[in-house]
Amino acid sequence: MVSTGSTQRVSTGSITGGFDYAPAPESRAIVDIKPSYGLFVNGEFVDGAGASFKTINPATEEVLAEIAEANAADVDAAVRAARRAYARVWSKMPGKERAKYLFRIARILQERARELAVLESIDNGKPIKEARDVDVPVAAAHFFYYAGWADKLEYALPGNAHSGVRSLGVAAQVIPWNFPLLMLAWKIAPALAAGNTVVLKPAETTPLTALLFAEICQQADLPAGVVNIVTGAGDTGQALVGHADVDKVAFTGSTEVGKAIARTVAGTDKRVTLELGGKAANIVFDDAPLDQAIEGIVSGIFFNQGHVCCAGSRLLVQESVADEVLERLKSRMGTLRVGDPLDKNTDIGAINSAEQLARIRELSAIGEQEVAGERWSPPCELPERGFWFPPTIFTGVTQAHRIAREEIFGPVLSVLTFRTPAEAVEKANNTPYGLSAGVWTEKGSRILWMADQLRAGVVWANTFNKFDPTSPFGGYKESGYGREGGRHGLEGYLKGTE
Repeated sequence: MVSTGSTQRVSTGSITGGFDYAPAPESRAIVDIKPSYGLFVNGEFVDGAGASFKTINPATEEVLAEIAEANAADVDAAVRAARRAYARVWSKMPGKERAKYLFRIARILQERARELAVLESIDNGKPIKEARDVDVPVAAAHFFYYAGWADKLEYALPGNAHSGVRSLGVAAQVIPWNFPLLMLAWKIAPALAAGNTVVLKPAETTPLTALLFAEICQQADLPAGVVNIVTGAGDTGQALVGHADVDKVAFTGSTEVGKAIARTVAGTDKRVTLELGGKAANIVFDDAPLDQAIEGIVSGIFFNQGHVCCAGSRLLVQESVADEVLERLKSRMGTLRVGDPLDKNTDIGAINSAEQLARIRELSAIGEQEVAGERWSPPCELPERGFWFPPTIFTGVTQAHRIAREEIFGPVLSVLTFRTPAEAVEKANNTPYGLSAGVWTEKGSRILWMADQLRAGVVWANTFNKFDPTSPFGGYKESGYGREGGRHGLEGYLKGTE
Protein backbone atom coordinates (compact mmCIF):
# COMPACT_ATOMS: atom_id res chain seq x y z
CA MET A 1 0.00 0.00 0.00
CA VAL A 2 2.37 2.59 -1.29
CA SER A 3 2.29 6.05 -2.74
CA THR A 4 5.49 7.64 -3.96
CA GLY A 5 6.59 11.06 -5.08
CA SER A 6 9.56 11.92 -7.22
CA THR A 7 12.02 12.26 -4.35
CA GLN A 8 10.71 10.03 -1.60
CA ARG A 9 8.98 6.74 -0.97
CA VAL A 10 6.22 6.53 1.58
CA SER A 11 5.44 2.98 2.59
CA THR A 12 3.24 1.19 5.06
CA GLY A 13 5.61 -1.77 4.95
CA SER A 14 9.37 -2.17 4.91
CA ILE A 15 11.79 0.70 4.42
CA THR A 16 12.83 0.91 0.79
CA GLY A 17 14.48 4.31 0.64
CA GLY A 18 13.79 7.92 1.60
CA PHE A 19 11.81 7.72 4.81
CA ASP A 20 9.17 5.29 5.95
CA TYR A 21 5.87 5.41 7.78
CA ALA A 22 5.29 2.49 10.12
CA PRO A 23 1.76 1.13 9.92
CA ALA A 24 -0.63 2.67 12.44
CA PRO A 25 -3.78 0.59 12.08
CA GLU A 26 -6.92 1.30 14.05
CA SER A 27 -8.27 -1.79 15.80
CA ARG A 28 -11.16 -3.51 14.09
CA ALA A 29 -11.94 -5.37 17.31
CA ILE A 30 -13.98 -2.44 18.62
CA VAL A 31 -16.69 -3.17 16.03
CA ASP A 32 -19.06 -6.11 16.31
CA ILE A 33 -20.41 -6.76 12.81
CA LYS A 34 -23.27 -9.23 12.85
CA PRO A 35 -23.51 -11.91 10.16
CA SER A 36 -26.89 -10.56 9.04
CA TYR A 37 -29.13 -7.57 9.61
CA GLY A 38 -32.86 -7.05 9.30
CA LEU A 39 -34.87 -3.87 8.95
CA PHE A 40 -35.48 -1.38 11.77
CA VAL A 41 -39.23 -0.81 12.00
CA ASN A 42 -41.27 0.50 14.92
CA GLY A 43 -38.30 0.44 17.27
CA GLU A 44 -37.27 -3.15 16.58
CA PHE A 45 -35.14 -5.12 14.15
CA VAL A 46 -37.39 -7.32 12.03
CA ASP A 47 -36.87 -9.75 9.18
CA GLY A 48 -37.59 -8.37 5.74
CA ALA A 49 -40.19 -9.96 3.50
CA GLY A 50 -37.93 -9.63 0.48
CA ALA A 51 -34.54 -10.96 -0.50
CA SER A 52 -31.14 -9.98 0.88
CA PHE A 53 -27.85 -8.64 -0.40
CA LYS A 54 -24.24 -8.48 0.75
CA THR A 55 -22.29 -5.45 1.87
CA ILE A 56 -18.53 -5.69 1.35
CA ASN A 57 -15.36 -3.99 2.46
CA PRO A 58 -14.18 -2.10 -0.65
CA ALA A 59 -10.56 -2.21 0.50
CA THR A 60 -10.48 -6.04 0.63
CA GLU A 61 -13.65 -7.23 -1.14
CA GLU A 62 -14.45 -9.17 2.04
CA VAL A 63 -18.14 -9.82 2.65
CA LEU A 64 -19.07 -8.02 5.85
CA ALA A 65 -22.72 -8.95 6.36
CA GLU A 66 -25.96 -10.07 4.75
CA ILE A 67 -28.48 -7.23 4.62
CA ALA A 68 -32.26 -7.45 4.26
CA GLU A 69 -33.62 -5.89 1.07
CA ALA A 70 -36.91 -4.18 1.85
CA ASN A 71 -39.72 -4.68 -0.65
CA ALA A 72 -42.90 -2.62 -1.04
CA ALA A 73 -44.61 -4.43 1.85
CA ASP A 74 -41.65 -3.73 4.16
CA VAL A 75 -41.63 -0.07 3.15
CA ASP A 76 -45.37 0.17 3.79
CA ALA A 77 -44.92 -1.31 7.27
CA ALA A 78 -42.20 1.25 8.05
CA VAL A 79 -44.29 4.17 6.80
CA ARG A 80 -47.30 2.99 8.82
CA ALA A 81 -45.11 2.75 11.93
CA ALA A 82 -43.81 6.27 11.32
CA ARG A 83 -47.39 7.56 10.84
CA ARG A 84 -48.57 6.02 14.11
CA ALA A 85 -45.61 7.42 16.02
CA TYR A 86 -46.21 10.84 14.49
CA ALA A 87 -49.92 10.92 15.30
CA ARG A 88 -49.77 9.40 18.78
CA VAL A 89 -46.45 10.53 20.23
CA TRP A 90 -43.97 12.70 18.39
CA SER A 91 -46.18 15.51 17.04
CA LYS A 92 -47.86 15.85 20.44
CA MET A 93 -44.60 16.00 22.38
CA PRO A 94 -43.44 19.49 23.46
CA GLY A 95 -40.35 20.71 21.63
CA LYS A 96 -38.25 20.76 24.78
CA GLU A 97 -39.01 17.06 25.29
CA ARG A 98 -38.08 16.20 21.70
CA ALA A 99 -34.86 18.14 22.26
CA LYS A 100 -33.92 15.80 25.11
CA TYR A 101 -33.94 12.83 22.75
CA LEU A 102 -31.79 14.65 20.18
CA PHE A 103 -29.31 15.66 22.86
CA ARG A 104 -29.22 12.08 24.08
CA ILE A 105 -28.54 10.76 20.57
CA ALA A 106 -25.78 13.36 20.10
CA ARG A 107 -24.07 12.30 23.31
CA ILE A 108 -24.26 8.61 22.40
CA LEU A 109 -22.74 9.39 19.01
CA GLN A 110 -19.85 10.98 20.85
CA GLU A 111 -19.53 8.11 23.30
CA ARG A 112 -19.48 5.55 20.47
CA ALA A 113 -17.42 7.71 18.14
CA ARG A 114 -14.52 5.29 17.76
CA GLU A 115 -16.84 2.38 16.99
CA LEU A 116 -18.75 4.44 14.41
CA ALA A 117 -15.58 5.71 12.75
CA VAL A 118 -14.09 2.23 12.37
CA LEU A 119 -17.35 0.81 11.02
CA GLU A 120 -17.70 3.69 8.54
CA SER A 121 -14.16 3.18 7.31
CA ILE A 122 -14.63 -0.58 6.89
CA ASP A 123 -17.95 -0.34 5.05
CA ASN A 124 -17.21 2.76 2.99
CA GLY A 125 -13.45 2.61 2.28
CA LYS A 126 -12.67 6.13 3.52
CA PRO A 127 -9.56 6.79 5.63
CA ILE A 128 -10.14 6.30 9.33
CA LYS A 129 -8.74 9.76 10.11
CA GLU A 130 -11.50 11.34 8.00
CA ALA A 131 -14.26 9.26 9.57
CA ARG A 132 -12.80 9.96 13.03
CA ASP A 133 -12.10 13.67 12.64
CA VAL A 134 -14.90 14.78 10.29
CA ASP A 135 -17.81 12.41 9.75
CA VAL A 136 -18.59 11.37 13.29
CA PRO A 137 -18.01 14.66 15.16
CA VAL A 138 -19.92 16.70 12.57
CA ALA A 139 -22.78 14.18 12.68
CA ALA A 140 -22.97 14.59 16.47
CA ALA A 141 -22.77 18.36 16.07
CA HIS A 142 -25.88 18.33 13.85
CA PHE A 143 -27.90 16.55 16.52
CA PHE A 144 -26.68 18.97 19.18
CA TYR A 145 -27.48 21.94 16.94
CA TYR A 146 -30.99 20.88 15.99
CA ALA A 147 -31.77 19.82 19.55
CA GLY A 148 -31.41 23.50 20.35
CA TRP A 149 -34.01 24.42 17.72
CA ALA A 150 -36.68 21.92 18.80
CA ASP A 151 -38.39 24.28 21.26
CA LYS A 152 -37.74 27.47 19.24
CA LEU A 153 -39.41 26.70 15.92
CA GLU A 154 -41.59 29.81 16.09
CA TYR A 155 -38.37 31.82 15.86
CA ALA A 156 -36.81 29.74 13.11
CA LEU A 157 -38.65 31.39 10.25
CA PRO A 158 -38.94 35.20 10.39
CA GLY A 159 -42.42 36.40 9.45
CA ASN A 160 -44.06 33.08 10.34
CA ALA A 161 -44.08 33.32 14.11
CA HIS A 162 -47.90 33.60 14.17
CA SER A 163 -48.78 31.61 11.04
CA GLY A 164 -48.97 28.17 12.58
CA VAL A 165 -45.53 26.77 11.79
CA ARG A 166 -45.79 23.04 12.41
CA SER A 167 -44.40 19.69 11.32
CA LEU A 168 -45.30 17.96 8.06
CA GLY A 169 -45.70 14.34 9.14
CA VAL A 170 -43.69 11.43 7.75
CA ALA A 171 -40.39 12.16 6.00
CA ALA A 172 -38.96 9.73 3.44
CA GLN A 173 -35.19 10.16 3.33
CA VAL A 174 -32.76 8.56 0.87
CA ILE A 175 -29.04 9.06 1.44
CA PRO A 176 -25.88 8.24 -0.59
CA TRP A 177 -22.84 6.10 0.08
CA ASN A 178 -20.14 8.78 0.26
CA PHE A 179 -20.95 10.09 3.78
CA PRO A 180 -23.37 7.49 5.20
CA LEU A 181 -23.46 8.61 8.83
CA LEU A 182 -23.07 12.32 8.16
CA MET A 183 -25.84 12.38 5.54
CA LEU A 184 -28.05 10.48 7.98
CA ALA A 185 -27.48 13.20 10.56
CA TRP A 186 -28.12 15.96 8.01
CA LYS A 187 -31.50 14.39 7.27
CA ILE A 188 -32.76 12.95 10.54
CA ALA A 189 -31.75 15.69 13.01
CA PRO A 190 -33.76 18.59 11.50
CA ALA A 191 -36.70 16.30 10.70
CA LEU A 192 -37.00 15.14 14.32
CA ALA A 193 -36.41 18.61 15.73
CA ALA A 194 -39.28 19.92 13.61
CA GLY A 195 -41.59 17.19 14.94
CA ASN A 196 -41.63 14.79 12.00
CA THR A 197 -41.04 11.06 12.01
CA VAL A 198 -38.68 9.38 9.56
CA VAL A 199 -38.24 6.42 7.25
CA LEU A 200 -34.65 6.42 6.00
CA LYS A 201 -33.06 4.32 3.28
CA PRO A 202 -29.24 4.21 3.33
CA ALA A 203 -27.25 3.35 0.21
CA GLU A 204 -27.04 -0.37 -0.48
CA THR A 205 -23.21 -0.34 -0.42
CA THR A 206 -22.96 1.39 2.99
CA PRO A 207 -25.81 0.35 5.30
CA LEU A 208 -23.87 -0.58 8.44
CA THR A 209 -23.57 2.75 10.26
CA ALA A 210 -27.27 3.45 9.64
CA LEU A 211 -28.08 0.10 11.26
CA LEU A 212 -25.76 0.92 14.16
CA PHE A 213 -27.61 4.24 14.44
CA ALA A 214 -30.79 2.22 14.82
CA GLU A 215 -29.21 0.60 17.88
CA ILE A 216 -28.35 4.07 19.15
CA CYS A 217 -32.02 5.06 18.80
CA GLN A 218 -32.89 2.08 20.98
CA GLN A 219 -30.18 3.03 23.46
CA ALA A 220 -31.59 6.56 23.61
CA ASP A 221 -35.10 5.16 24.27
CA LEU A 222 -36.44 7.02 21.27
CA PRO A 223 -40.16 6.25 20.99
CA ALA A 224 -40.90 3.35 18.66
CA GLY A 225 -41.57 4.34 15.07
CA VAL A 226 -40.02 7.82 15.23
CA VAL A 227 -37.02 6.58 13.22
CA ASN A 228 -37.34 3.61 10.86
CA ILE A 229 -34.56 2.31 8.60
CA VAL A 230 -35.21 0.22 5.51
CA THR A 231 -32.25 -1.13 3.55
CA GLY A 232 -32.13 -1.98 -0.12
CA ALA A 233 -31.27 -0.66 -3.57
CA GLY A 234 -33.15 1.40 -6.13
CA ASP A 235 -36.45 -0.49 -5.93
CA THR A 236 -36.60 0.10 -2.18
CA GLY A 237 -35.97 3.80 -2.68
CA GLN A 238 -38.66 4.04 -5.36
CA ALA A 239 -41.19 2.32 -3.12
CA LEU A 240 -40.40 4.74 -0.31
CA VAL A 241 -40.41 7.93 -2.39
CA GLY A 242 -43.62 6.92 -4.18
CA HIS A 243 -45.51 5.86 -1.04
CA ALA A 244 -48.83 7.68 -0.83
CA ASP A 245 -48.60 8.33 2.92
CA VAL A 246 -45.27 10.16 2.83
CA ASP A 247 -45.43 13.94 3.34
CA LYS A 248 -41.83 14.87 2.62
CA VAL A 249 -39.07 13.50 0.40
CA ALA A 250 -35.41 14.37 1.05
CA PHE A 251 -32.78 12.96 -1.27
CA THR A 252 -29.02 13.31 -1.62
CA GLY A 253 -27.39 11.61 -4.58
CA SER A 254 -26.95 11.77 -8.33
CA THR A 255 -28.69 14.29 -10.53
CA GLU A 256 -30.11 11.48 -12.67
CA VAL A 257 -31.89 9.87 -9.71
CA GLY A 258 -32.91 13.28 -8.40
CA LYS A 259 -34.71 14.02 -11.66
CA ALA A 260 -36.50 10.68 -11.46
CA ILE A 261 -37.65 11.49 -7.91
CA ALA A 262 -38.90 14.90 -9.04
CA ARG A 263 -40.96 13.20 -11.75
CA THR A 264 -42.33 10.68 -9.24
CA VAL A 265 -43.59 13.31 -6.80
CA ALA A 266 -44.82 15.75 -9.46
CA GLY A 267 -48.53 16.36 -9.06
CA THR A 268 -48.56 15.39 -5.39
CA ASP A 269 -48.49 17.65 -2.36
CA LYS A 270 -45.24 16.15 -1.06
CA ARG A 271 -42.53 18.60 -0.05
CA VAL A 272 -39.18 17.82 -1.68
CA THR A 273 -35.55 18.78 -1.19
CA LEU A 274 -32.86 17.51 -3.53
CA GLU A 275 -29.10 17.79 -2.96
CA LEU A 276 -27.54 16.47 -6.15
CA GLY A 277 -24.31 16.38 -8.15
CA GLY A 278 -21.66 19.01 -8.63
CA LYS A 279 -18.64 20.04 -10.66
CA ALA A 280 -17.20 22.72 -8.43
CA ALA A 281 -14.59 25.22 -9.54
CA ASN A 282 -11.64 25.95 -7.26
CA ILE A 283 -10.35 29.33 -8.50
CA VAL A 284 -6.78 30.42 -7.72
CA PHE A 285 -5.68 34.00 -8.49
CA ASP A 286 -2.09 35.12 -8.85
CA ASP A 287 -2.11 36.90 -5.47
CA ALA A 288 -3.37 33.85 -3.58
CA PRO A 289 -1.39 32.37 -0.66
CA LEU A 290 -0.12 29.47 -2.75
CA ASP A 291 0.96 27.12 0.04
CA GLN A 292 -2.49 27.48 1.58
CA ALA A 293 -4.15 27.15 -1.82
CA ILE A 294 -2.32 23.90 -2.58
CA GLU A 295 -3.67 22.38 0.62
CA GLY A 296 -7.14 23.60 -0.32
CA ILE A 297 -6.84 22.07 -3.80
CA VAL A 298 -5.74 18.73 -2.34
CA SER A 299 -8.51 18.76 0.24
CA GLY A 300 -11.02 19.88 -2.37
CA ILE A 301 -10.53 16.93 -4.71
CA PHE A 302 -8.76 14.12 -2.84
CA PHE A 303 -10.71 14.24 0.44
CA ASN A 304 -12.82 11.06 0.68
CA GLN A 305 -11.29 9.82 -2.62
CA GLY A 306 -13.13 12.60 -4.43
CA HIS A 307 -16.45 11.02 -3.42
CA VAL A 308 -17.86 14.44 -2.56
CA CYS A 309 -20.72 16.15 -4.38
CA CYS A 310 -19.10 19.54 -3.82
CA ALA A 311 -15.56 18.35 -4.64
CA GLY A 312 -13.34 20.96 -6.29
CA SER A 313 -12.94 18.81 -9.40
CA ARG A 314 -12.21 21.77 -11.71
CA LEU A 315 -9.12 23.79 -10.85
CA LEU A 316 -9.07 27.22 -12.48
CA VAL A 317 -5.64 28.86 -12.17
CA GLN A 318 -4.63 32.34 -13.33
CA GLU A 319 -2.15 31.93 -16.18
CA SER A 320 0.67 33.87 -14.55
CA VAL A 321 0.96 31.34 -11.69
CA ALA A 322 -0.26 28.19 -13.44
CA ASP A 323 3.18 26.59 -13.83
CA GLU A 324 4.14 27.27 -10.22
CA VAL A 325 0.82 25.98 -8.89
CA LEU A 326 1.13 22.77 -10.92
CA GLU A 327 4.70 22.19 -9.78
CA ARG A 328 3.74 22.61 -6.13
CA LEU A 329 0.60 20.54 -6.56
CA LYS A 330 2.48 17.61 -8.08
CA SER A 331 5.04 17.75 -5.28
CA ARG A 332 2.26 17.68 -2.68
CA MET A 333 0.47 14.83 -4.43
CA GLY A 334 3.67 12.83 -4.23
CA THR A 335 3.33 12.77 -0.44
CA LEU A 336 -0.21 11.40 -0.39
CA ARG A 337 -0.46 7.91 1.07
CA VAL A 338 -2.82 5.47 -0.65
CA GLY A 339 -3.73 2.27 1.15
CA ASP A 340 -5.45 0.58 4.06
CA PRO A 341 -8.32 2.85 5.16
CA LEU A 342 -7.90 1.71 8.77
CA ASP A 343 -4.27 2.92 8.83
CA LYS A 344 -4.18 6.32 10.48
CA ASN A 345 -1.43 7.39 8.05
CA THR A 346 -3.63 6.85 4.98
CA ASP A 347 -4.70 9.90 2.98
CA ILE A 348 -6.61 8.19 0.16
CA GLY A 349 -8.58 5.04 0.82
CA ALA A 350 -10.54 2.67 -1.39
CA ILE A 351 -13.10 3.54 -4.05
CA ASN A 352 -16.49 2.61 -2.63
CA SER A 353 -17.54 0.00 -5.19
CA ALA A 354 -16.51 -1.83 -8.36
CA GLU A 355 -19.25 0.05 -10.21
CA GLN A 356 -17.91 3.45 -9.16
CA LEU A 357 -14.34 2.43 -9.96
CA ALA A 358 -15.43 1.41 -13.46
CA ARG A 359 -17.01 4.82 -14.02
CA ILE A 360 -13.90 6.65 -12.82
CA ARG A 361 -11.73 4.54 -15.11
CA GLU A 362 -14.06 5.09 -18.06
CA LEU A 363 -14.13 8.87 -17.75
CA SER A 364 -10.39 9.03 -17.05
CA ALA A 365 -9.72 7.01 -20.23
CA ILE A 366 -11.90 9.42 -22.18
CA GLY A 367 -9.99 12.31 -20.63
CA GLU A 368 -6.70 10.73 -21.66
CA GLN A 369 -7.91 10.62 -25.25
CA GLU A 370 -9.17 14.20 -25.10
CA VAL A 371 -5.98 15.70 -23.65
CA ALA A 372 -3.38 13.27 -24.97
CA GLY A 373 -0.28 13.01 -22.81
CA GLU A 374 -1.48 15.43 -20.13
CA ARG A 375 -2.64 12.97 -17.48
CA TRP A 376 -0.38 12.70 -14.42
CA SER A 377 -0.35 10.65 -11.23
CA PRO A 378 2.48 10.17 -8.76
CA PRO A 379 4.11 6.73 -8.97
CA CYS A 380 1.75 4.62 -6.93
CA GLU A 381 1.63 0.91 -6.08
CA LEU A 382 -1.98 -0.03 -5.42
CA PRO A 383 -3.11 -3.04 -3.38
CA GLU A 384 -3.96 -6.12 -5.42
CA ARG A 385 -7.37 -6.64 -3.83
CA GLY A 386 -10.06 -4.04 -3.42
CA PHE A 387 -11.06 -1.02 -5.49
CA TRP A 388 -8.35 1.60 -5.93
CA PHE A 389 -7.54 4.59 -8.10
CA PRO A 390 -4.48 6.85 -7.80
CA PRO A 391 -4.74 10.62 -7.33
CA THR A 392 -4.80 12.02 -10.86
CA ILE A 393 -4.68 15.39 -12.60
CA PHE A 394 -5.37 16.37 -16.19
CA THR A 395 -3.76 19.52 -17.60
CA GLY A 396 -4.50 21.21 -20.90
CA VAL A 397 -8.23 20.79 -20.27
CA THR A 398 -10.82 22.99 -22.00
CA GLN A 399 -14.50 23.53 -21.26
CA ALA A 400 -15.39 21.29 -24.21
CA HIS A 401 -13.81 18.20 -22.66
CA ARG A 402 -16.06 15.68 -20.94
CA ILE A 403 -13.80 15.49 -17.90
CA ALA A 404 -14.50 19.21 -17.37
CA ARG A 405 -18.27 18.80 -17.80
CA GLU A 406 -19.25 15.49 -16.20
CA GLU A 407 -19.12 14.57 -12.55
CA ILE A 408 -16.45 11.87 -12.15
CA PHE A 409 -16.90 11.45 -8.38
CA GLY A 410 -13.37 10.23 -7.84
CA PRO A 411 -9.82 11.51 -7.16
CA VAL A 412 -9.49 13.13 -10.60
CA LEU A 413 -8.77 16.84 -11.10
CA SER A 414 -9.14 18.83 -14.33
CA VAL A 415 -6.93 21.91 -14.62
CA LEU A 416 -7.97 24.94 -16.69
CA THR A 417 -6.44 28.42 -16.84
CA PHE A 418 -7.87 31.95 -17.03
CA ARG A 419 -6.56 35.48 -17.45
CA THR A 420 -9.17 37.80 -15.91
CA PRO A 421 -11.72 37.55 -13.10
CA ALA A 422 -14.51 37.82 -15.68
CA GLU A 423 -13.10 34.85 -17.59
CA ALA A 424 -12.82 32.87 -14.34
CA VAL A 425 -16.49 33.53 -13.59
CA GLU A 426 -17.53 32.57 -17.12
CA LYS A 427 -15.63 29.27 -16.97
CA ALA A 428 -16.76 28.49 -13.43
CA ASN A 429 -20.43 29.04 -14.33
CA ASN A 430 -20.19 27.10 -17.60
CA THR A 431 -21.67 23.94 -16.09
CA PRO A 432 -25.15 22.52 -15.51
CA TYR A 433 -24.27 22.22 -11.83
CA GLY A 434 -24.11 24.86 -9.12
CA LEU A 435 -23.31 23.37 -5.74
CA SER A 436 -20.09 25.02 -4.58
CA ALA A 437 -16.96 26.96 -5.50
CA GLY A 438 -13.72 28.13 -3.91
CA VAL A 439 -11.94 31.47 -4.39
CA TRP A 440 -8.28 32.02 -3.47
CA THR A 441 -7.09 35.63 -3.35
CA GLU A 442 -5.87 38.20 -0.82
CA LYS A 443 -8.37 40.83 -2.05
CA GLY A 444 -11.54 40.85 0.01
CA SER A 445 -13.36 42.98 -2.56
CA ARG A 446 -12.62 40.38 -5.25
CA ILE A 447 -13.92 37.60 -3.03
CA LEU A 448 -17.20 39.46 -2.49
CA TRP A 449 -17.54 40.21 -6.21
CA MET A 450 -16.81 36.61 -7.16
CA ALA A 451 -19.27 35.28 -4.58
CA ASP A 452 -21.95 37.51 -6.07
CA GLN A 453 -21.19 36.37 -9.63
CA LEU A 454 -20.75 32.63 -9.10
CA ARG A 455 -23.87 30.51 -9.47
CA ALA A 456 -23.09 28.22 -6.57
CA GLY A 457 -24.91 27.49 -3.35
CA VAL A 458 -21.72 27.67 -1.28
CA VAL A 459 -18.67 29.81 -2.03
CA TRP A 460 -15.62 29.28 0.18
CA ALA A 461 -12.98 32.00 0.50
CA ASN A 462 -9.36 30.86 0.95
CA THR A 463 -10.53 27.46 2.15
CA PHE A 464 -12.53 24.49 0.85
CA ASN A 465 -14.78 21.73 2.20
CA LYS A 466 -15.55 23.50 5.47
CA PHE A 467 -18.88 22.47 6.98
CA ASP A 468 -20.75 23.54 10.08
CA PRO A 469 -24.25 22.57 11.25
CA THR A 470 -25.17 26.25 11.63
CA SER A 471 -24.52 26.98 7.94
CA PRO A 472 -26.96 26.07 5.13
CA PHE A 473 -25.80 23.92 2.23
CA GLY A 474 -27.42 23.36 -1.15
CA GLY A 475 -27.21 24.17 -4.83
CA TYR A 476 -28.62 25.71 -7.97
CA LYS A 477 -29.58 24.28 -11.35
CA GLU A 478 -28.92 20.53 -11.64
CA SER A 479 -27.36 20.50 -8.18
CA GLY A 480 -30.86 20.50 -6.73
CA TYR A 481 -32.99 22.75 -4.56
CA GLY A 482 -33.66 23.29 -0.90
CA ARG A 483 -31.10 23.69 1.87
CA GLU A 484 -29.72 21.45 4.58
CA GLY A 485 -28.03 22.70 7.71
CA GLY A 486 -28.59 25.89 9.65
CA ARG A 487 -31.95 27.46 10.32
CA HIS A 488 -32.72 27.05 6.62
CA GLY A 489 -32.53 23.28 7.01
CA LEU A 490 -35.73 23.35 9.07
CA GLU A 491 -37.81 24.94 6.32
CA GLY A 492 -38.28 21.74 4.33
CA TYR A 493 -39.73 20.01 7.39
CA LEU A 494 -42.26 22.62 8.51
CA LYS A 495 -45.64 23.83 7.31
CA GLY A 496 -46.08 27.56 7.12
CA THR A 497 -42.83 28.00 5.16
CA GLU A 498 -44.25 27.98 1.63
